[in-house]
Amino acid sequence: MAKNTERTGKRAASSASKTLRSPSATKSAKSAAGSALAQSRTTKVTSARAASAASKTLRNPNASKTAKSAAGSTLTQCPNKK
Repeated sequence: MAKNTERTGKRAASSASKTLRSPSATKSAKSAAGSALAQSRTTKVTSARAASAASKTLRNPNASKTAKSAAGSTLTQCPNKK
């Protein structure tokens, strides 16, 4: 497993929490938010499925600012592929 030194910050974790509680958030936004929250106190890495959901959220023009913040945090914690 790849070593991850990144963690979800307080602001991104708050955004992820708001996204999960939002009734209007999409399934991919909630998936990305859940991944971001799961990584807030650990060094877990983002799975390919969560990374894909985060990417969809970032490309969605209707996604909220909080959802995009959580998705960005999730993508930051992807393992580096070299």
